[in-house]
Amino acid sequence: MRKIVGILMPLIFIPGMILTLFAWGFYGHQQINKYAVFVLPPEMFGFYKQNIEFLTVHAVDPDKRRYANADEAARHFIDLDRYGENPFDSLPIYWNEAIKKIPEDTLKAHGIVPWHIQRMVYRLTKAFEEGDANSILKVSAELGHYVGDAHVPLHCTKNYNGQLTNQHGIHGLWESRLPELFDADYDKITGRCNYIKDVAKFSWEIVKHSYAAKDSVLEIERQLTLEFDTDKKYTYEEKGATVVKVYSKEFATEYQKRLNGMVERRMNDAILAVASCWYTAWVNAGMPELKLTEKAIVNSVTTEQITIDSLYTVGKNQQTISGHEGE
Repeated sequence: MRKIVGILMPLIFIPGMILTLFAWGFYGHQQINKYAVFVLPPEMFGFYKQNIEFLTVHAVDPDKRRYANADEAARHFIDLDRYGENPFDSLPIYWNEAIKKIPEDTLKAHGIVPWHIQRMVYRLTKAFEEGDANSILKVSAELGHYVGDAHVPLHCTKNYNGQLTNQHGIHGLWESRLPELFDADYDKITGRCNYIKDVAKFSWEIVKHSYAAKDSVLEIERQLTLEFDTDKKYTYEEKGATVVKVYSKEFATEYQKRLNGMVERRMNDAILAVASCWYTAWVNAGMPELKLTEKAIVNSVTTEQITIDSLYTVGKNQQTISGHEGE
C-alpha cells in the first residue's frame, strides 16, 4: 500500500520503535464523527445519537483496514500537485470522466479521496433506501473518516510530511499534536448541517480549500523552526510505558498561534461536512423514518471487527514512519 495518513499518537521519533501514521489521529477522527451527530436535524438526531458510540469508535476503521485491503490507502488523500500548477483546471470531478482522461492506476497512485467521498454518499443513500440500520451506521462512520481526511492540507500534496523540504514530522504536528494539546479550547460550533446539491462539486471544494492552505502549513513551520533551537523544538514525554520524542508545547503553542485557528477551522468544517453528507444521503433516499428501536447490532463487537483489529495490530507492528510512501 502506498500511503500512511496522519499519526497514531503525537510522536515524531522513538529510537528503536516502529510507528504508524494516521489522519487526524484516532482521537481527531472520532471527535469529528461524534460532533457531527449534534448538527443533524431532529428526524435523524435520535437514531444517530442512540448509536453515537458506534459512530465514534468506528470512525477509524478505514485506517485499520488498509492492512487488509490493497485499495484502501488511495481513498484517504490526493496529491494534487502531481497534476501540474492548476490541477483543478485539468482534473474531472466525476470518476467516470476522470478514468477516461487519466489511467486508473495513475489516479489511484496519486489518491482518490474526493471521488471516494462521492461513492460513499451514494452507498449511504442506498443503505437508507434499504432501511438497513447496520449498513447506515457502518457507511456513515467510514464516510465521516474520508471527509475528515479531505480537510487536512497535507493530504492534498506530494510533500505530505515535509519530506521534500526537510520538515519531516509536520504531518503529525498539524493533525495530531495540535488537536491533542488544544482540542479542549476548540468551540466545535458549526451550525446546522445543509443539503448538498452537488456532492461531486462539494467534495472538490473541500480539497480545494485544503490545498490552498498547504503552503501556509509548511511555511509557518519553516519560519518557526528557524527561531527555535533544536533542544527547544522537541521534548520527551511518557506515553504509557514508553518515553517518546514530541514537538515541545512551546513550539506547538507558537505554531498554533501563527496558524491563526486553522486546525480548529478545518476540524469544524469537517464536522459540518460529515453531517451534511449524512443528511444529503438521507434526503436523497426519500427521508425514511429512522426508528429509535432499531439500535444497530453492529454496536457489539463482530467477527469482522475482530479481524480488522487483528490485521491492524499485526500491520502497525511491521510499519515504519513513511507518510504517503513506503507501504
